[in-house]
Amino acid sequence: MRFSLRQLQVFLATARFENVSRAAAQLAMSQSAASGALKELESQFEVRLFDRLGKRLQLSELGRQLRPQAERLLAEAEAFEAALDGGPGVGSLRLGATLTIGNYLAVPMIAAFRQRFPGADVSLQVANTETIARQVAAFELDVGMIEGELNHPQLETVFWRPDELQVFAAPGHPLARRRAVSDGQLVQLPWIVREPGSGTRQTFDRAMHGLLSQLDVTMELQHTEAIKRAVEAGLGVGCLSRISLREAFARGSLVPLRVPQRDFSRQLRLIMHREKFHAGALSQWLALCREYNMEENPHVL
Repeated sequence: MRFSLRQLQVFLATARFENVSRAAAQLAMSQSAASGALKELESQFEVRLFDRLGKRLQLSELGRQLRPQAERLLAEAEAFEAALDGGPGVGSLRLGATLTIGNYLAVPMIAAFRQRFPGADVSLQVANTETIARQVAAFELDVGMIEGELNHPQLETVFWRPDELQVFAAPGHPLARRRAVSDGQLVQLPWIVREPGSGTRQTFDRAMHGLLSQLDVTMELQHTEAIKRAVEAGLGVGCLSRISLREAFARGSLVPLRVPQRDFSRQLRLIMHREKFHAGALSQWLALCREYNMEENPHVL
């Protein structure tokens, strides 16, 4: 074989960081050793895997084509090594989650995962749907847990569990005791909502189809808790996942507003690169996701 697994590690780390120094640090190598491994790989096959733009290295067209295969080969090699060791560990897992999932679902799931696999190395990146999808497509994350709809040629999408948004207000809001809020009343309200690019905003816009141009969106915030605090302060009404509002409704700091004529339902999804090898950690995480779905939604799947 004319290449080594170490060369693949350097290639993939450099593709991730677009910098040999950072790739070397991540692999606990010297910069000269990492640079030498990369140059040797390219010279052995007389190819160019990166376009050099100053200090930045950008994948060439060939590099982009080979990256998924390299990711899979390295993941399979690591799984093979773990099997040879005979240990129960599942390895590392890089998770990405959108804000509602990251703040209200992913953390207890990670705790359960680590309880089952104490040696597992799990990291969590929390961002909006667009960012998580981009990082999964770039192999920076093993799996994404998202709220938004997505159509990406490189990504596989799996429906995970149902969810629903809820319009809400402060307890003293004039509409708090209404049995239902009409479309005419909705367009008269000041709205505090998530930013464009988030899954929650995507569902909100779809649910409000036909009214969007008339809505008074006074604030667009990136954080769920900031929206809840602003609504509690009486600055407007909001619309977030019911998952994120359970505690506030239970203690009475916020109240739901019924909008039966609008469909706020959605599906939470799991996304993975189509070329991603399902090593031990990823397979076990997907199994845990199925368990959590069945626990809360026994008639789903």
